[in-house]
Amino acid sequence: MEVLQRTANRGSISTGYDIKYSNKFESDNGEGITRNYDASTGANCIANNSTTNAKKFTVSYWVKKTELLASGQNIPWIAIAGGYATVVKFQDEKFAAYDDSAGWSLATNAVFRDTSAWYHLVCAVDTTQSTASDRVNLYVNGVLQTSFSTENYGTQNNDNQLWKVNTSHTIGNQAYFKGGYIAELHCIDGTQYAASDFGEYDDSGIWIPKEADVTYGDQGYYINWSDFSSANSNANNTGIGKDHSGNTNPFVNLDNWSSADIATDTPTNNFCTLNPLGEHTGSAVINEGATKIDNSGTASWETAYGSIGVTSGKWYAEVTPQLGSFNTYFGVVDFDTAIHDGSTYNNAGYWGGNFDSGSSIYYYFNGSGAGSIVVNASAGVVIGLALDLDNNTFDVYVNGSQNKQATSLPSGTYGFFADVQGSGGPYIQCNFGGYTVNTISSAASDANGYGTFEHAPPSGYYALCTKNLAEYG
Repeated sequence: MEVLQRTANRGSISTGYDIKYSNKFESDNGEGITRNYDASTGANCIANNSTTNAKKFTVSYWVKKTELLASGQNIPWIAIAGGYATVVKFQDEKFAAYDDSAGWSLATNAVFRDTSAWYHLVCAVDTTQSTASDRVNLYVNGVLQTSFSTENYGTQNNDNQLWKVNTSHTIGNQAYFKGGYIAELHCIDGTQYAASDFGEYDDSGIWIPKEADVTYGDQGYYINWSDFSSANSNANNTGIGKDHSGNTNPFVNLDNWSSADIATDTPTNNFCTLNPLGEHTGSAVINEGATKIDNSGTASWETAYGSIGVTSGKWYAEVTPQLGSFNTYFGVVDFDTAIHDGSTYNNAGYWGGNFDSGSSIYYYFNGSGAGSIVVNASAGVVIGLALDLDNNTFDVYVNGSQNKQATSLPSGTYGFFADVQGSGGPYIQCNFGGYTVNTISSAASDANGYGTFEHAPPSGYYALCTKNLAEYG
């Protein structure tokens, strides 16, 4: 199981600079936003670049991947017009960027496959540089990349595509990209900045965000998703795509996207999500910001684990299974114990329950059946999972009420997980607190104010996120 890495951002109790929101993009839903310069015409492009230096720009953003690809693209930022584009993205798990007009193209040899942590990506360009390798600088978590599988720096003094008239700027909404979260998007007109202008290393050697002290130029913008409660307006620079740079260059056109896609999973407070490496055979689909597992394929016993494992503390999450004729397992798992033998389910090391035939919850604790209760299948059942590794207990709640407790869990590393049985089976929607596709009516948080849940976590239990981990884990 891949867990949080030292080289990736993990968050802390306090960084001195907190990022409050991120934006969940899902390719399956065609979600995206586009920069709009003229609301009256609906045009989505640069209107006037007379004061712009088209030879220089910097794009900086944080991204948390939620899908792994043998080939394909993750979370692209794109400026495109007439078949020419400037693109910054993950490509085949590598960090890649190119510009068709300026003629440069780079892709790292290094691959970036961690779906549990946030990456900071910077593409900084100045085609006036006489040394070719200085014209395009790519950084990942503060480290300047120097080893490339594709390495072409173009011709000196060429203009880049992104500041040309009639070029649109788009995040997401591309048929060929996969999903994840984006935070803190800076696009800077006329200056080649370094990664150190946007981030720094903390005392533990972790790359963390800092408040950027940069000049955006006329066409530059800064999107932080904090204005999601306002109506989207180009003229008033309000709404989800508000430009916070001091300019008025908002992203107003929304494609299959709304404020429901805003998350509190950020580079300064990283939440648990489902880990695609936990899938048994890979036919199950994990989507919606890695909070939903859907086994509509042909394989049985598809499993997804939480991306954060814990050995101490008290932790809370919620799941909402689809009720149907297939078993739907949920609960916590001891990562030191195998839960699959290749074709059949092995209950050893698993504590939790399952929906069976749509109306009953059956409890299994370390391989032993523990009875059942009947629930109302039409009520939108929310299952609360409360893991206490200080006292070695695990509680199951149904619609906010405690129904079952397992005691004397053995020592080990535990994580929340969901398991779906049977081909064409149902799905589970998970809520670890940072984002959920479920509609939340009560918006309850833990005692520290972290997480958004349907039901308040039991007293002393916390959302599984890095700020809570730093304090209680």
